[in-house]
Amino acid sequence: MEQVIVNDVGPRDGLQNDSTLVTPEDRVRLINSLLDAGVRSIEAASFVSPKAVPKMANADQVFAALDQEAADFSALVPNLKGYELAKKAGARSVAVVLSATETMNQKNINMSLDQTISVCKEIVAQALRDGITPRSYLSVAVECPYEGMVEEQVIEGLSAMMLEAGAKEVIVADTIGAANPAQVKSLFTRLVSAFGAPTISGHFHDTRAMALANTWQALECGIRKFDASIAGLGGCPFAPGASGNLATEDLVLMLNDAGFDTGIDLNKLLRSVELTGQLVQHPVGGRSMAYLNRRTENQQ
Repeated sequence: MEQVIVNDVGPRDGLQNDSTLVTPEDRVRLINSLLDAGVRSIEAASFVSPKAVPKMANADQVFAALDQEAADFSALVPNLKGYELAKKAGARSVAVVLSATETMNQKNINMSLDQTISVCKEIVAQALRDGITPRSYLSVAVECPYEGMVEEQVIEGLSAMMLEAGAKEVIVADTIGAANPAQVKSLFTRLVSAFGAPTISGHFHDTRAMALANTWQALECGIRKFDASIAGLGGCPFAPGASGNLATEDLVLMLNDAGFDTGIDLNKLLRSVELTGQLVQHPVGGRSMAYLNRRTENQQ
């Protein structure tokens, strides 16, 4: 069976935009439940200003409670201060955030596109010197809520910059869920041809109910690593219209049924969905939950 890595971003991207403030202790509970289900790649926290993103406060406490040998835990870092905090907390992998447009960078991290590129390159270089694995997000990779459609050559150029700077992976993010499968096929075919599939991963939002279709198209292009968020939580607080991420349970159901090896136990993953609902105190779950619940009942 061919392996596909599912990187759960729920503890970071999922919770940062939810209406409920989840404590560091409960964020660790959620991470541990994902580990119990077999998830081995998790975006655990972001080291950002608690004033800007209060839901991610005390990220150092989250990392201090994790068994770093249990999974590939990554931390989002928007600037050098965030990187230093992540390093101090023991993060072994960090992801920088580079938006494809000028306005989105200004809205997201209050820097120009050129400034963001410079800072991202600096963080990547420092991470390599420190023995920390650097990755790079490319957000609004298809469409920006402020500037509209993004040309493929822009994404290819930014990907080249970050890979040449030393990033080990470029995470191509459809931040507002605007992509369709034809666009995904065209963009990912271009990126895989230029850089190879192992350096590219996908991050899709389900705003228009196309996240699974877009994921399948990226799979057809050779991509074998995808972000997803437990229970479909998520969305960027600085990107209007960025509703929830692709639900981890939906992605795992599709991949497991299609014969890929995720290493994830779907029945145990449903316990993580249940826990997520308890923590955020409102209904949660991907598009497949009605089916999955019936299937679980029939198995009992």
